[in-house]
Amino acid sequence: MSDRELLEAAAKAAGKEHYGEYNAHAGLKTTGGWWNPLTNSGDAFELAVKLRLDLTFYATALLNTEYVYVGDSGTRTELHLDDLAATRRAIVRAAAAIGKEMK
Repeated sequence: MSDRELLEAAAKAAGKEHYGEYNAHAGLKTTGGWWNPLTNSGDAFELAVKLRLDLTFYATALLNTEYVYVGDSGTRTELHLDDLAATRRAIVRAAAAIGKEMK
């Protein structure tokens, strides 16, 4: 999914009304202003709390790799250069999976 598709599906899961406007940096235009949990930690935190997502951080000694898992969705994102960005993306991916299942 593109970032726009991820944000639109995540917005649906969060009950965010948006107007179809999208900006790669600002995100989606919603009734409350621009919303982008991919780049804004506050928006990502709000999304995780609203959807009651569980975050689990896991490290593999064998592969020397760290991951963040979100909820029961099986969403896993590798943590590397930017742990915050990877965690935000994992939250949005899990929320988007929820949004895609909604009618």
